[in-house]
Amino acid sequence: MASGMRWAAATAGVAAAGAGLAWLWRHQDELAMRRPVNEWTFTHMSLVLPTETVTRSGPVYELPNRPRPLADFRYDFGGVRHTLADLHARTHTAGFAVLHRGVLVHEDYPGRFAAPDRRFQLFSVSKSVTSMLIGIALEEGALGSVADKVVTYCPELVGSAFDGPTVEDLLHMTSGAGGIEDYEDPDAPVNRLMGAVMGRGTVLKAVRSVENAATPGTWFNYSTLDTQVLGWTLEAATGMSLARYATDRLWSRIGAEYDAFYALSRSRPRTAVGGGTFNAAVRDLARVGLLMARGGRLGDDQVVPEAWVERGRGAELPHLEVGALGDNPGHYGYSNQWWTLGEPHRAFTGIGIHGQYLWVDPVADVVVVKTSAWPTADDPERDAETVAALSALVTHLEATSD
Repeated sequence: MASGMRWAAATAGVAAAGAGLAWLWRHQDELAMRRPVNEWTFTHMSLVLPTETVTRSGPVYELPNRPRPLADFRYDFGGVRHTLADLHARTHTAGFAVLHRGVLVHEDYPGRFAAPDRRFQLFSVSKSVTSMLIGIALEEGALGSVADKVVTYCPELVGSAFDGPTVEDLLHMTSGAGGIEDYEDPDAPVNRLMGAVMGRGTVLKAVRSVENAATPGTWFNYSTLDTQVLGWTLEAATGMSLARYATDRLWSRIGAEYDAFYALSRSRPRTAVGGGTFNAAVRDLARVGLLMARGGRLGDDQVVPEAWVERGRGAELPHLEVGALGDNPGHYGYSNQWWTLGEPHRAFTGIGIHGQYLWVDPVADVVVVKTSAWPTADDPERDAETVAALSALVTHLEATSD
């Protein structure tokens, strides 16, 4: 009897362990996004998903390193004056770099797994990179015009909600397709897309599943699916994967220190998420920001058309102006896959969930990169504090520069 009881207990233990492993497998993507696990996830995406490398080449574009003490820097938020260290602690900063006039004046890696050579998951900052690639493709004639309908390049979307919107509609997040980007709603389009990336169905099926919600070009609705379709449009027009095109037209031309990469879907056919899976080192992302701050030029090389960079600073359309984006924070407008900040400098920023920022102020000649590991995908309070801090930092650098 004793041996039978031991056998029953062992069997029950194995069954419980199996159930636990099954639960972990079903919820792996949710757990990976929670603190403190997400600090590891966001710096090790190459161990989580398949990848395609964006290869660096040629000499490194040097960023003169002349640190400036920021111990006296303060920003106001919530009626309290805070330090830069407070910002990092309160908003879970992982990596942070500041360029002023092309000089690296501050760099810090408070994150547990962060380091200068670590590639960070940039989430929707990837959208801004995709926009840069679209601008390059238009300049060289691979893409015909922003007025082209996307089904011209992606016939697999004929009959879907994306049968009608133009490239420009998608660039401005006005495709009229899909629902609200709500990471708390399991059935939101973005979560159907992410489920497909993790292997639950195909990405194409997730994109085709959304319905028409508005006339294209009339309604701002932030949607990663819009940028997914932009990425496919670029791949179809150029005959190259996002990673290959980014290698040839961008990463090999900015003097990057490290290879970058796109994470790909587990589901087949493997596909990069042009709106969310670009991974790069902080200083290399700062070089991207410097490129945008300098009108698309680094040294003697005009990498991104100057007029395309200007589009990212504001669309001059009433429904995309700062404060006109509905339920989105009132300090933002939107244009060309960038969040705009309006007057006085018409600065703009790429933003990714969980606190990723590529802040570009061409007038002040300041670029700030902030990677983070927020506990939740969206956090209006932490976003508002980050915007207050970075705006104050730009003012501080202008006031204290030689």
